Amino acid sequence: MSAIETNHDGIEKVVSIMRDSQKIFVVTGAGISADSGLPVYRGIGGLYNDQDTEDGIPIEKALSGPVFRSQPEITWKYMGQIEQGARNAKFNRGHEVLAEMEKHFEHFWILTQNIDGFHTFAGSENVIEIHGNMHRLKCTACDTLIPVENYADIEIPPFCKCGQMQRPDVVLFEEMLPEKAIQQMYHQQETVDYDLVVSIGTSANFPYISEPIMIANRRGVATVEINPGVSNISSFVDVHLKMGAAESLNEIWKRYNA
Repeated sequence: MSAIETNHDGIEKVVSIMRDSQKIFVVTGAGISADSGLPVYRGIGGLYNDQDTEDGIPIEKALSGPVFRSQPEITWKYMGQIEQGARNAKFNRGHEVLAEMEKHFEHFWILTQNIDGFHTFAGSENVIEIHGNMHRLKCTACDTLIPVENYADIEIPPFCKCGQMQRPDVVLFEEMLPEKAIQQMYHQQETVDYDLVVSIGTSANFPYISEPIMIANRRGVATVEINPGVSNISSFVDVHLKMGAAESLNEIWKRYNA
């Protein structure tokens, strides 16, 4: 089935599919938080664009597991800058719509790449944060987790009550994905017969992010992509809405409830 790419027709098609759905799985990436004004690491408006950090290394290296283990102050420095850049942002209408959908449908889960915590802040409960959440600090020794609103009032690098250093509870470059999140992800894919799988605002570069769409495609399950650009999964979905996340989700939900 070729993808519907006209936004008007596409929205109507998505609404039609949703009316026949009770089990929906959603994958989100940076695009859903773009309307919240969050900066990206690189690119237009990015914190670092195409330049190395002031320490002379790429941001991906500064935010890597090996650098954190050898020079944690470097990783913390740039995590602090990223958190500060996002500090005044909040969840947007796209996050709100997904939280409202969760309360309406029989089974509704979100797999997100984002570490901003906006899905849970907006009210979603069934969220798999595959890359972690920067609003939690994790002890490097005793694994104690502490929620934090922001990093404004903590000493960087922070230390746990046990005396060991804490880290943001996020997956750094060159680190493994959290086992609990992986188990949740595969449990949803293997045990639930979804009626609809939706990808929002992600280039789907990682196999575990593209996999839900690819599995649905092979099973004949309806698939939707919301992305202004073209991603690795665009040629496999039934409907591709070339729109921003908040605008499209708000319009879909409005028409669904009309």
